[in-house]
Order: sequence, then structure tokens, then C-alpha cells
Amino acid sequence: MAKEKSIPFYIGIGIVSFLLVVMLISIFYTPHDPNAMDSTNRLAAPSLEHPFGTDNFGRDILSRVMEGSQTAFIIGISAVSIGLIIGFILGASAGYFGGWVDEIISRFIDAMLAFPGILLAIMLIAVFSTGMTNTIIALGIMSIPSFARITRSSFMQYKKYDFVKASIAKGAGSIRIIFHHILPNAISPTLVAVALSFSGAILSESGLSYLGLGVQPPDPSWGRMLKEAQPYITSAPWYVFITGVAITLLVLGFNLLADGLRDKQDKKA
Repeated sequence: MAKEKSIPFYIGIGIVSFLLVVMLISIFYTPHDPNAMDSTNRLAAPSLEHPFGTDNFGRDILSRVMEGSQTAFIIGISAVSIGLIIGFILGASAGYFGGWVDEIISRFIDAMLAFPGILLAIMLIAVFSTGMTNTIIALGIMSIPSFARITRSSFMQYKKYDFVKASIAKGAGSIRIIFHHILPNAISPTLVAVALSFSGAILSESGLSYLGLGVQPPDPSWGRMLKEAQPYITSAPWYVFITGVAITLLVLGFNLLADGLRDKQDKKA
């Protein structure tokens, strides 16, 4: 049974690792120039020269998907990092100090949660304009509440434990208690949230780019590629298929990774 529960974790690790390798390779090599147009070779079917065919501008789809993986990982890592850092600070402060600090931070998080995440991102992008940087900031802000709530819950739980109370009785400072005693125990649920937030950031970025509000040319984006492929879903189905599979695989990989981490956490508990 334990081995069966580990299967999603290893499948997720495998998928994410594979796409990470593809991303690293794309930094140094792609089969063709991702932005090179060939009007005589538009919507070409998959072949040895173009394994996944070409798009409506004659560009190699495989090369563009490979380059688009850079955007996916950059936005995912950056947005999650913003949400994790700010969310941890807010959640740790609320959970550890409690009282009026907890009340103020909790009401602030509740106010953020009052807006659906994607609508909040659209509002922020509408204010600060489109582009990769603003997309990262918007998605990072969108992920703050989930990290803050998880961190707050963990800190409220562990600060009641005897080993924390003993450290306080011995005169240990708040910084030492937070980072030496509570944080190591709060890492497991946070890792699950990181994996889920990464997949959420990929989906949100794809949705924003699909609407024309996310990453703009010449930066590659799987979401925008999917939008460009939509008119050709019947005449060139490979165009839609490979882009959709790329998004699905990356999101699936991180979701399976999150499930595996949660199973390991439940087993330890």
C-alpha cells in the first residue's frame, strides 16, 4: 500500500524532471529558430524535419513549445517565490504573535480572498499593463493568501507544543523559535502548497496569455500559442494538440507531485 501511494509522487517527479530538462535544453538548442517564419510551409503536418508540424506562420511547433517551457518555469518559480516569501512573513507573524497582529493580517487575507484569484490577476494587469514582469507580480500576489493561511495554521499549531513552550521558558528569542523550532515542522504542508501553486500559476498564466493579457510577443507562451492554434483545430489538429499536451503535462506533474507529498506527510503523521 505504501508503494502504491508513492506512485503519484514518482510519476510527478518524472514528468516535472522531463519538462525541466526540455527547458534547460531549449536555452542552448532548439531544432529550428522558434521565431523563423516560412510562408511556404504554413501548417505543415508532422514530419522528420518538423516532428510536431508548423504553425500558421510556418514556425516549427516543437521549437516554440520548447522555448515556451522557459516562460512556464520562469513565471511559475518567480510567482510562487513571491507568494511564498510574503505569505510566509504574513502567516508566521499572524500565527506566532496572535492577538491584534493576527486580527489585522487575517482580515487583510480575507479581503484578498474576496476576489477570485484570476479576476484579481486581471485587475492588477489592467492597472499595471501586460508583460512577463507584471504577470509574475500579479500571479505572485494572487498566491499570497494560500501560503499565508497554511503558514498561520502551522505556526498556531506548533507554538502550543511543549518543546516550543520549553524554549520560551529558557529565554529563547522569537527569531530562534520561529526558524529553529517551528519552521522545520511547518515545511511539509508548505511544500505541498508550493507544488499546487506552481500548477495554478501555469494555468493562470496560460489563461491570461490566451486572453491576450499575459506574456506578450516576442516572449513565448503556451497560452498564446493555444489561442493562435484555435482557428485551425480542424485543419491542423496537431497545432492545438501538442501545445495543450505541454500545459497538461506540466500541471499534471505538479499536481501528482503535490499528491505524493501529501501522502508522505499523512504517513508521517
